[in-house]
Amino acid sequence: MDFDSSQPIYRQIIDFYKRKLARGELSPGDRIPSQREYAERAQVNPNTVQRAYREMEMMQMVETIRGQGTFITATEKKQRDLQTEMAGQIMDRFIYDMRSLGFRDQELIGLIDLHLASEKGDVEK
Repeated sequence: MDFDSSQPIYRQIIDFYKRKLARGELSPGDRIPSQREYAERAQVNPNTVQRAYREMEMMQMVETIRGQGTFITATEKKQRDLQTEMAGQIMDRFIYDMRSLGFRDQELIGLIDLHLASEKGDVEK
């Protein structure tokens, strides 16, 4: 995993698992690497991974069972909530960036409609 220095590593670990859940790449009951395994693979401090896992437990994404490992516990509803949360963050960044380029809301909507139509093949590229 390549970490971005603009955000704490433990947050990036949490976001990594959020994305995997939102995409359906992880399901309830799936085992994730132990804190030690993850720290070794990612070459980060084990305390950083411990903090990320602890926060994911508080968010009801995972559960650690002593002697067995850490498992995904997020329900389908939790997965959908994560998708919605992440979509909102993406939209906020997109709208901010487009407005900073000078686009007004109606122009933005027109560009999105045009792009979606071209993706479907309704408009010649």
